[in-house]
Amino acid sequence: MSIVDHFRARAAEFPSRTAIRDGESTLTYAELAERASRMAASLASRGVRRGDIVGVHMRRSADTIVALLGILQAGAAYLALDTRYPDERVKFMLSDAGADVVITEVGDLPPGETTVAVDAEDLAYVAYTSGSTGKPKGVMVPHRGVTRLVIDPDFVDITPDDVFLQLAPIAFDASTLEIWGALLNGAQLVIPPAGDLSLSSLTTHIREAGVTVLWLTAGLFHQVVDFGLDDLKGLRYLLAGGDVLSAPHVGKALEALPETVLVNGYGPTENTTFTCCHRITAADGPIPIGQAITGTTVTVLDEDLRPSDTGELFTSGDGLAHGYLGRPALTAEKFLPAPGGARMYRTGDLVKTGPAIEFVGRADRQVKIRGFRIELGEVEAAIAAIPEVAQHCLLIKDAPGGKSIQAAVVLAGELSLLDLRRRLGETLPSYAVPSLVTVVDALPLTVNGKVDTQALEAKIGTGRPELMCDYREPSTPAEKTVVELWSDHLGITGIGADDDFFELGGHSLLGVRIIADLHREFGVEVSPRAFYLNPTPAGMAEAVTQEEAAA
Repeated sequence: MSIVDHFRARAAEFPSRTAIRDGESTLTYAELAERASRMAASLASRGVRRGDIVGVHMRRSADTIVALLGILQAGAAYLALDTRYPDERVKFMLSDAGADVVITEVGDLPPGETTVAVDAEDLAYVAYTSGSTGKPKGVMVPHRGVTRLVIDPDFVDITPDDVFLQLAPIAFDASTLEIWGALLNGAQLVIPPAGDLSLSSLTTHIREAGVTVLWLTAGLFHQVVDFGLDDLKGLRYLLAGGDVLSAPHVGKALEALPETVLVNGYGPTENTTFTCCHRITAADGPIPIGQAITGTTVTVLDEDLRPSDTGELFTSGDGLAHGYLGRPALTAEKFLPAPGGARMYRTGDLVKTGPAIEFVGRADRQVKIRGFRIELGEVEAAIAAIPEVAQHCLLIKDAPGGKSIQAAVVLAGELSLLDLRRRLGETLPSYAVPSLVTVVDALPLTVNGKVDTQALEAKIGTGRPELMCDYREPSTPAEKTVVELWSDHLGITGIGADDDFFELGGHSLLGVRIIADLHREFGVEVSPRAFYLNPTPAGMAEAVTQEEAAA
């Protein structure tokens, strides 16, 4: 059965139940089915046919879900585009996918319906992930991958009384679990306000909406644990993953949420969100990724593809993608023949077996930044494409706010770092742009002629980089406090009162954590909007002062 078949069955079974709650408005399953049918008919009238790919360039909302469901009912597949992506990246994805139709809003839909046969092997969506050649690659996920994830799963028990939060960007495959886990089981999908939420706003929304199943990336999970878990006590299941979970944070969650099942979810996009899951009961060591979920098989093989206790994780089963869109050679390289005529995907993740599988590290040059998988080759290709850069080297740093990419460059011509950042931001998503870029006279080399990364790390240091503004020493107690806070989070010394948070390598998740720390320090709530309007220590100090005066 396809996603469409399962949804129609739930709509027939629970027509009057609330399917989506978006602010003050709601859609019942019957109303959602009606609007999706109209959407499908509208797409068909525009020439969309079975097997086509349709772009969706919208912020999270009830209308976005209508668009996704309408595309699937029309027999097409959706290509979700993050509204924060650079224009060049969006153009590339649409061109690469051959998406001639893009939905940017739904609006009023005229009456109509279309009947298209959709089966489990049909393409459901295309999700672009970072590519080692410098270009993103489109992962083709079929309907069966999604239904295998959310229909009778063994890692979570979903009932029609559950409430899911649709927090992840729809371009990120965590949204697959959130959206279809709810709607294919008769449960309710709650959509928070679009944009970045402060930790206080997020946890309050979880409590007030009565969310019972929540999926957080590892980075956000750690931040929520640090902020406080009182608002999450209504959860039946808390799933976290996308990167290695911190045992101390997991321990705090287990203690604070004794009635909540805590699950570590692991898996590449190529195997539809989750491959292995682990119900966590203790945090006395590294948190395992567990065992294969229903409909999935995993195998650990050595470099010669022989079974091993420690090696690379390969996976097969109903969750496997068809491959990479328009990349037959890469598909053949990553999706290998398996015994019995099946296929298996090489994850590139090194693991070791035991009572539960444990993640060891990466076998290739991928890295996770804020939950997003990045091929360092893509970042390197973007830097190499800048004519004024003669040489470059990337470093991965473990900073207080999580892993970050730093770049050292040797210039062959006049180029400001601000201009370099702007050019990278035209082709790379924000999370893939190096958090710090440092100009060096030459890259230090080892005796073997390779870049000496240890010497380079020492050379780069953690000082204030070149910025658009001149340095101004923090003058007020509030400015000094904010600068100390930023230095701790960013791992940079010498920050000035007028320095821009995002120029320093900050990002939205780190901004949320800083707002939470300001709340704890001063007892006031600084809104994300106030942060973004003036993202400097002086601006933050002024916002704190204004909130204190209004309190």
